[in-house]
Amino acid sequence: MSFIAQEKLNSLSSEEKLNFILKEVKKGHILVLESGLTAEEQAKLIEMTMEDIGDGFVGIEMESYMEEKKGFWQKLFGKRNRMTIVGPADKLKTIYRDKEVIKTIIKAG
Repeated sequence: MSFIAQEKLNSLSSEEKLNFILKEVKKGHILVLESGLTAEEQAKLIEMTMEDIGDGFVGIEMESYMEEKKGFWQKLFGKRNRMTIVGPADKLKTIYRDKEVIKTIIKAG
């Protein structure tokens, strides 16, 4: 399992970030992203994953906490995930999720 700092993710463009995540997940790594992904980035990552399923890659499992938005500008620009967990679908299984807790099972293999 790798914990990826916000600074690392912020230093990458959106495309670079998604390619980095997909490359690591294809290697079988589970990533905990400190700053999470936007809704658009999550959708694009799912799209990229669907294009690559097959040849031993079974897809991804992804869960996020949503950031609470209170100010005008924050409401205008929408919610951003404050943490995201991403891993291979055959190794990471979410068993419970609410706004404060994500429980997962990590399978060996």
